[in-house]
Amino acid sequence: MSKIEQAFANGKAFIPFLTCGDPDLATTEQLVYAMADAGADLIELGIPFSDPTAEGPVIQAANLRALAAGATTDQIFAMVERIRRKTDIPLVFMTYANVVFSYSSKRFMQRMAHCAMDGLILPDVPFEEKADFAPFCAQCGIDLISLIAPTSQSRIERIAGEASGFIYCVSSLGVTGIRSSITTDVSAMVDQVRQATDLPVAIGFGISTPQQAQQMAAKADGVIVGSAIVKMIAQYGQAAVPHVAQYVREMKNAIKRLD
Repeated sequence: MSKIEQAFANGKAFIPFLTCGDPDLATTEQLVYAMADAGADLIELGIPFSDPTAEGPVIQAANLRALAAGATTDQIFAMVERIRRKTDIPLVFMTYANVVFSYSSKRFMQRMAHCAMDGLILPDVPFEEKADFAPFCAQCGIDLISLIAPTSQSRIERIAGEASGFIYCVSSLGVTGIRSSITTDVSAMVDQVRQATDLPVAIGFGISTPQQAQQMAAKADGVIVGSAIVKMIAQYGQAAVPHVAQYVREMKNAIKRLD
């Protein structure tokens, strides 16, 4: 069992996302510690990119703020090395193919392994093109997390069959962002995934309230929340840490009731 799979071993997993370097890397580091203490089971760290095509306006703006503040991939790796001295919570990067290519895929994965990152999510890399990255991930012990969307349908079995770590089930068509309701038949999608793999399934895109988290966690093994947290960081800036910690605590408590 990988470290990522272990994150799901003690009940429903809560997975928060934040954009590294927004508002600055020192705050990002403190947010990671606070989220881990508040009950997060795994944390997604977004490496900023100038054209984050899977993101809605909230996370797009966070990417641009982080880049404007000077956040670089090397600085983010250095931050993770500091984090690893204080916590062993599972961590995955979420970024875009260009970020990895420009760094060199092999060197990027080696650096991930060196600072004990556990997984990588590349939302702009379709299943058919994952061979550009998967071998380097495998060599370095990094789980390349597969995304399954409502449009995946006939490809779900193939995608899930070759996945590692966990399955990221995209609840809604379109980009990331807070949604008042989630209308996709998520249960059918999760059932199809579970017929193809024993890996845990986490649902993301659109979840922002404890009620939504509870509804989605009832259908899967965990929930992923990004935009609601990033919006809070945009609002409070360097003072966001206690607000985000409280939010993570409330979301985790909501899904714990299902365990």
